[in-house]
Amino acid sequence: MPTHGSLTKAGKVRSQTPKIPPKPRKNKPPRVRNRVEYVRRFMKAQAVAESVPS
Repeated sequence: MPTHGSLTKAGKVRSQTPKIPPKPRKNKPPRVRNRVEYVRRFMKAQAVAESVPS
């Protein structure tokens, strides 16, 4: 199977690139954020409604 370029040079650029620390994320991923919003809006509101004497 033919290759595009020499296999001895594989990964050359990546290994020479200086490693920089990642920037901190300011937002949570949408899956986590949606779960937090759901708990805050519905589960806590439901718990408050159940605890109020009628």
